[in-house]
Amino acid sequence: MRRTIFLSGSALLLSGSNALAPAFATTGRVAPVTSDSPLEVAIREVEAPQAIEEQPLKPAAPSLPIATPSASPTVRAVSNGQASWYGPGFYGNRTANGEVFRPGTLTAAHRTLPFGTKVRVTNLWNGRTAVVRINDRGPFHGNRVIDLAHGAANQLGVVASGVAQVKLEVLQ
Repeated sequence: MRRTIFLSGSALLLSGSNALAPAFATTGRVAPVTSDSPLEVAIREVEAPQAIEEQPLKPAAPSLPIATPSASPTVRAVSNGQASWYGPGFYGNRTANGEVFRPGTLTAAHRTLPFGTKVRVTNLWNGRTAVVRINDRGPFHGNRVIDLAHGAANQLGVVASGVAQVKLEVLQ
């Protein structure tokens, strides 16, 4: 029974009818005080809340200039050499800094740079670049300077050839 009354009242309210306006909507007017019992005071406050005085709008504070980041980070050191890549056989293993090696990451292994160092690697054969984070040690083959994770190698276009001549820029 209650559900039927509520649904019909809701239907009237949604249809735009004013038949149920006092029961479901408030007009902002305060009901006259007829009794001071706490129950009636609470009912009056729910049915007709006190009107809020409108405050004039204050002008907006002047905005501060937006700081734009520099176009390129500071380069601390530059070197050239041969890069290789590693990936599928090592997925799920731990890197030298303890992270789990995952597919598609833009990370790399370097013999001496501290973990967390950002390095911009540029493939000198095709001009592609990627910024990688050092999280592993290596490479341990030949005279290679960096060992790229599969995601970085893919971005640089090194996957098919396996190795490439690269320029390393250690970033600030």
